[in-house]
Amino acid sequence: MKSAVTTPRAGARADDLGFDVERVRQDFPILTLKVNDKPLVFLDNAASSQMPQQVIDRYVRYRSREHANIHRAVHYLSEVATREYEAVRAKVRALINAREEREIVYTSGTTESINLVMHGYGRKFIGADDEVILSVLEHHSNIVPWQMLAQESGAHLRVVPCNDAGELDIDAYRSLFNARTRFVAVGHVSNALGTVNPVKEMVAIAHAHGVPILLDGAQAAPHLQVDVQDLDCDFYAFSGHKMCGPTGVGILYGKAERLRAMQPFKGGGDMILSVTFDRTVYADIPQKFEAGTPPIAEVIGLGAAIDYLNGIGLDAIKAHEDELLRYATDRVGELSGVRIIGRARSKAAVLSFEVDGVHPHDVGTLLNEDGVAVRTGHHCAQPVMQRFGVPATARASFAFYNTLREIDVLVGAIRKVQKVFAG
Repeated sequence: MKSAVTTPRAGARADDLGFDVERVRQDFPILTLKVNDKPLVFLDNAASSQMPQQVIDRYVRYRSREHANIHRAVHYLSEVATREYEAVRAKVRALINAREEREIVYTSGTTESINLVMHGYGRKFIGADDEVILSVLEHHSNIVPWQMLAQESGAHLRVVPCNDAGELDIDAYRSLFNARTRFVAVGHVSNALGTVNPVKEMVAIAHAHGVPILLDGAQAAPHLQVDVQDLDCDFYAFSGHKMCGPTGVGILYGKAERLRAMQPFKGGGDMILSVTFDRTVYADIPQKFEAGTPPIAEVIGLGAAIDYLNGIGLDAIKAHEDELLRYATDRVGELSGVRIIGRARSKAAVLSFEVDGVHPHDVGTLLNEDGVAVRTGHHCAQPVMQRFGVPATARASFAFYNTLREIDVLVGAIRKVQKVFAG
């Protein structure tokens, strides 16, 4: 069985695994764009990655030659659309090594996936004075739904702290469990710091207490090889647009027994077996959670993105991104007056930093003048900002199509920011 996170062999480089970044960049038409007469350096991949031509072409082919509604007709186009749509479920199952295709639920993204679990599982099984464990590193999408549940049900949230490096305190996590603990929801990789959390260990601890656990994989699925059977998590959520696919589509993996025990999140067409005014009989999983006309083109585009990533090789992608992160950490770390926020021993593709005396929004604005796109702000992770005593950070986040040269451009642009404000 595959491990939860694939680690390249010691000393391996991406080019040793057949990876050619310049060749890969040719697949991404947007990377030829110029911003302020400078070549685009796109370092905002944690927000949304770019889309290769192969995925764009597949999306357009569906829209122009295959479009119809699915599961509802026997005519040619409906049969084609249904077949292509359902074929992606098998690709996702293989990507994350789920046991069955019925454990793959299509959603609009990670946020909806988490909300689906909150409504479908949380509202059914979590009540007054029960407890849900989160971590201080969570994205708002994995905080707010559980706050809503707590306000509605009278449940309580418990929060795992982190150390100054941005690593979760596993001893503190272990100590939070008690007879009232009903659920755990934690991120696999922090979107604000890049910390790769020890989720396999966290799953094992939760299960030792008989508690199910959801992993927010929005920042992990694009960068790590995920094996949900090896992790043994009960739920895993991720989005298509962060892994070279379209926006508006995501995945909720759930163990079949967990999904079957849940109540539907949304009611409507295609999630039922029969309807009368007296009673509705719901369809089996996963259709029970897929009410209404789904994002068909986006699902098919996600399938093309999975094909594309598999064609490059997830080992090669990780090796190249690890090299980018190491190089960026060294280069930015050499700059006087620049503080890197989050120095966990295990990180993935994210470098958050602040420049002394310069607000992150000003940093982002000036970097943009050199064509460098980074995210600035609290990154929908305000508790992380509060933990590190900053209002916001500038965040450079990497994808496999980025280069070491682009990191040099980033460093040069940061130096220009410092000169502007020093003057």
